[in-house]
Amino acid sequence: MAASTSRAPQDITLPPSPSSGTDEKATLKKKKGKGKEQTGLGSHTKRRVPSKATKCTPRNIDMGGDWEWATLADSYISKFPPVFTKDGSYFFSLAGPSVKVYSVSTGQVVSTLTPPLPKKASPSAHFLTCAVLNPHNVFQLITGSCDGRIIIWDFLEGALLRTIDVTHPVHHICVHENFKDSVFVAVTRPTQIKGKSTGKADDDTGVIWKVSLQTRGIGENPNIPMDSLKIGKTRNPTGLSISASGLWLVATASHKSYVASLASDKPRFTKLVSPERITCLALHPTEDYFATGDAKGVVRLWYCLDDSVNKKVPGVEKRTQTATLHWHAHAVSSLTFSPNGAYLLSGGEEAVLVVWQLETGKKEYIPRLGSAINSIAVLKRAQDEDYLCSLVDGTFVFVNAAALQIKRSFSRIRLDPQATTLPTSKQVPTPIVEHSTSSTLVLPSSHPSSLQIFSLISSKIVSELEVAPSNRVSRREDKPLDPPRVERIAISSSGDWMATIDRREGDGAVHSEVYLKIWRWDQLAGIWILNTRIDRPHGPNKVTDVAFSPAHVGSSMALLVTTGEDGDVRMWRLKQNKDQNASEFWVAQSTFDFRGHVPKHVSWSPDASLLAIAFPRHAILYDPITTIQQCAIPTTELTEITSCHFIGSTGRYLVIRSTQDFVVWDLIAQKVILSRRHAAVIDQIIPNAFTDSFAIVSRVGKRTRVVTISCASTREVIHQLPFTVRAIAPLSSHFVAITQDWSLVRFGDNVLRVVEEGSSARSIHQLATSSKNTLFQDIFGKSAFAPRQAAPAVINVSEASTIRPLFDGPSYMMPPMASLFDDAMSGFMHERVENASDEVDVDGDVDMEEPSEPLVLAKPMRAVSKEEMTAFVDMFKHTSLQPKHRPQPQPRVKSNGIAKANGHNGKTPVKTPTKAIVAPSTPTSMPSSPVLIANGKKRKKVD
Repeated sequence: MAASTSRAPQDITLPPSPSSGTDEKATLKKKKGKGKEQTGLGSHTKRRVPSKATKCTPRNIDMGGDWEWATLADSYISKFPPVFTKDGSYFFSLAGPSVKVYSVSTGQVVSTLTPPLPKKASPSAHFLTCAVLNPHNVFQLITGSCDGRIIIWDFLEGALLRTIDVTHPVHHICVHENFKDSVFVAVTRPTQIKGKSTGKADDDTGVIWKVSLQTRGIGENPNIPMDSLKIGKTRNPTGLSISASGLWLVATASHKSYVASLASDKPRFTKLVSPERITCLALHPTEDYFATGDAKGVVRLWYCLDDSVNKKVPGVEKRTQTATLHWHAHAVSSLTFSPNGAYLLSGGEEAVLVVWQLETGKKEYIPRLGSAINSIAVLKRAQDEDYLCSLVDGTFVFVNAAALQIKRSFSRIRLDPQATTLPTSKQVPTPIVEHSTSSTLVLPSSHPSSLQIFSLISSKIVSELEVAPSNRVSRREDKPLDPPRVERIAISSSGDWMATIDRREGDGAVHSEVYLKIWRWDQLAGIWILNTRIDRPHGPNKVTDVAFSPAHVGSSMALLVTTGEDGDVRMWRLKQNKDQNASEFWVAQSTFDFRGHVPKHVSWSPDASLLAIAFPRHAILYDPITTIQQCAIPTTELTEITSCHFIGSTGRYLVIRSTQDFVVWDLIAQKVILSRRHAAVIDQIIPNAFTDSFAIVSRVGKRTRVVTISCASTREVIHQLPFTVRAIAPLSSHFVAITQDWSLVRFGDNVLRVVEEGSSARSIHQLATSSKNTLFQDIFGKSAFAPRQAAPAVINVSEASTIRPLFDGPSYMMPPMASLFDDAMSGFMHERVENASDEVDVDGDVDMEEPSEPLVLAKPMRAVSKEEMTAFVDMFKHTSLQPKHRPQPQPRVKSNGIAKANGHNGKTPVKTPTKAIVAPSTPTSMPSSPVLIANGKKRKKVD
């Protein structure tokens, strides 16, 4: 069959045969000028016009339109620290154009606040950059964004209250209770040189404004603030904050700190010079001084917030008294003070949280947090205090302030910050493979030498696998280390074996390293265990492909094939050790090549009887057992072959592709049934394991085109995706891919958009009732006002394990022992239960019998009105409580009339009850003949 060379522009129905030259000229005309459209036709590619002797194959094309897709995990990470609610139950984290509300206890997203965006606008143009709570209304959140908007949210109801437009990107925002309905913002605008913008972000000029939160409400733009006051100019700002007294405004940018006195009607900045570039800023919570971190890892304390800072000397740079703290080897990314101001927290690239004691200068470390620290926030509660570290890979880590240990962490899909910042031309390999046995995906992690296991069921990170242990931080003065990177992953069809290829480039001092590692899946533990490591499977050369045979693992046909740039194709098999342990490992079986050509790709037939290897000029079929060449497929239509794939469950068809062309070979008919030149560069071909079809993935501008082709009918269905992808893995009914911005998406036919809990804005009524306890509630508890479920009065013995950790903390951080004694003893010890038939010892002390089961009210609890509560509070406020008086013991009177005290020195020991008893306001004497009555029982009569 003759090869068809016809092509067509993007997003239009293709004709059955090439059109005339008029259409071609019209297409090329659209591409002229700066505003040319992306048509998928490369400017460097010439259109091939079929000759008269060549007949074009009719094309059955169906424009499928935009494909359905859903996000499994996003990659938005903000450098702004999380913001806690007033009661510490939730915290806010900026995630691209949205604010995610997390639960502190569970780490789950309970709500997502997303402002309305223009339909045709890119979400990256509307990213949120900063957030702060309104000091005059703790249930309002104020955010700033790159599109110049200040947005006020009611996060209890998940509603947007007001939008203020300041026209320039907002990077920092700060508030103080002294300035009602006003905020201070740091905005940037491009530097103007002779009326033209430089267009460089580093050249942007920062401006600090005091902006009113009230809008005009009239005119063309009703969201313009009612009033604004310009404080001064800076370079590109890196920090903005107000002192605890509200008298000083501090901003940082480049090598300078800018200080302005807010007591003046027209505040102006005073510049203070820093030896190094300032990267972060933090103001003391109680005193008037601030701290900065710089690019050399030095923490500097500035004691300059007084009247002397306003004194200027013409021609002399302003300097002031400072103190330095130095431990970090790299730039300090975040600083924050503890709520009492006694400690300073710092973090950076070393993945170590440093706690500085400001009084003594001593420091403590919390190392190995898992990734570089992006920001630090402090959670202050009545019981304890925690430090929340937001890591570069998107993980939240809570550190206990008293024990200085990691308390818990919340992980999501982790990112490689170096891979996301590399240009498109230098992208690193991004392998992604499905493990059907555990319903997980194996994909790269935040560090290139590690892999993360992502669950498709729960959409969470299950575990992380460190393939190649390596140092993750280098010295500042040394060249940055090039860590090993996992370039290829292959999993066997049974799911029991996984092969990885990790490689590190060499330089003049160190040779390159290449390792083939084969891992066994532990079904019971649910982890991958290293079974075999093969150093340099193809010498120092790069491994181009790796694939398992479809045969069941454990049989004699279990094979693994690798190809390398040395031109060799190596077969590996599973061998059993004859020792007593009968362990299994992988060994080399055979090696062969084809005329010294470098193999590019390997594909197994579904029954593992054939092995197809793509060489630059040939596609060869081999017998995997004997390694004998079976067939050489002619590919005159292709210039340079890059891959070949078996199609369908029977493997009758073989698709061979080059950069932009592909052919379909029928193995039974021994002929080419389809030959096409694709409209764009082919990035990947994905075969369908269940039907005789395959998908061609190509990038067209900022979109992805997926063309599904059936081998039997040669029918094409074209779909579009509004993003570009790095790698795609086929699943049973759809596809999953890693996008260019490192988001994990799922797309295909009939893909349901799974609406996760908290993925949209919703009300959080629990926060509305979280207020400070009154005096009445502190004495009698909250049960009188908010009926709750009945709970057992006595803690079960099995719950003792949950009580013991209460005593692990330091004593000065624990509540009084009197408030813990009853519940703790009830949890540690069994409750004593006596039989009713037991006789009472008349001469000894008689104890009151307690009911075996807690007493439960039959009627629901009565609701207490506000007036009653106020009356009780006033009563306890104006009534002085009398001190407790221990009643004096009375001597025991015997029948002979002689009084004799028990014990020594005439004192009678007082037995302490196990339950708390409130002493009466006035001491009373015990009756001489007490009558003790148990609940529901009568006392035995004494003669």
